[in-house]
Amino acid sequence: MDQAHDDGPTARLPVADSTVSVSPEAAPRFSPGAGPEDSPQASPNPSPQANPQPSLAPRPLPDTARRVLVMAIVNRTRDSFFDEGRTWDLDAAVLAGREAAADGADIIDVGGVKFAPGEPLPVAEEIDRVIPVIRALREQLPGDVLLSVDTFHAAVAQAAIEVGVDLINDTTGLSDPEMAPTVAAGGASIVLTHSLAEPRRQYLRPQYDDVVEEVRDYLASRLEQAVEAGVARDRIVLDPGPDLNKSSVQTLAMMREWEEYTSLGLPVLGALSRKDVIGESLGLSKQDRLEGSLAAAAWVLNKGARILRVHDVSETVRMVRMLEVLAGWREPAGPLVHNA
Repeated sequence: MDQAHDDGPTARLPVADSTVSVSPEAAPRFSPGAGPEDSPQASPNPSPQANPQPSLAPRPLPDTARRVLVMAIVNRTRDSFFDEGRTWDLDAAVLAGREAAADGADIIDVGGVKFAPGEPLPVAEEIDRVIPVIRALREQLPGDVLLSVDTFHAAVAQAAIEVGVDLINDTTGLSDPEMAPTVAAGGASIVLTHSLAEPRRQYLRPQYDDVVEEVRDYLASRLEQAVEAGVARDRIVLDPGPDLNKSSVQTLAMMREWEEYTSLGLPVLGALSRKDVIGESLGLSKQDRLEGSLAAAAWVLNKGARILRVHDVSETVRMVRMLEVLAGWREPAGPLVHNA
């Protein structure tokens, strides 16, 4: 995600204008593994018979003023862009989520339908794919690891909120008119993404007069729409949508002026992992795009992004932690023995 006002030491990682805010007294979190406290407070006079179930209410997004969040991708589809069905089976999907959390992911993003054009998937089938994964991960993961569902259907979002999802990742920018009211009523957070096509529809040769400005205006419009529906501003994340209905040239233009999106004053998500903009920039297949993905991620972080949606969790977490050390947001892990 991105920015918020940082009154800490000067650093190349920009933080102004785009983070979830915290009180001035709150200490900044330096560790991607640290998260919101969600343990229920004990009653002054607890009943011996009381055995309350843990709350499944959506948890707030962590403060990102001095911290970067890593969102791990777990796709329960047979035709995913990169994993190509590796996590199709329920057990495999749950294991992938647990492994991502162990590798340092702050958010696990579970999807049941890919963005690319294709036949519509019935909502009931999408629910059957994602809900068991979310339910299992909410039970098994530490409380500081948040859960996200990648969907453009309000009905799927509602079902996910009921079993403990925290964040709705809508890659179609509120194409479902019930999405924002559903998120608002459930108290969840939402990612608002720029894209032009109707869900699962092809969009050939996208044209923009000024891609940077048009994407910014779109995100500002969707932000206003979400707030009017009752979604709290501190529960909104913006995603310019690299490669979504954009050519590589258009995506590169957006990346060069990424500050335009962080200037909207909310956390911005960078979803660049192994995408075609990297492959076409380097002339590499998706299997060989790790280094390019890390370079692209570091680039947008330096321009204000504060959440990274990625396939390669451990590598990204190490890159992020090094940048946090360089920015003075995290103490070196040590031991500090070199020339000491």
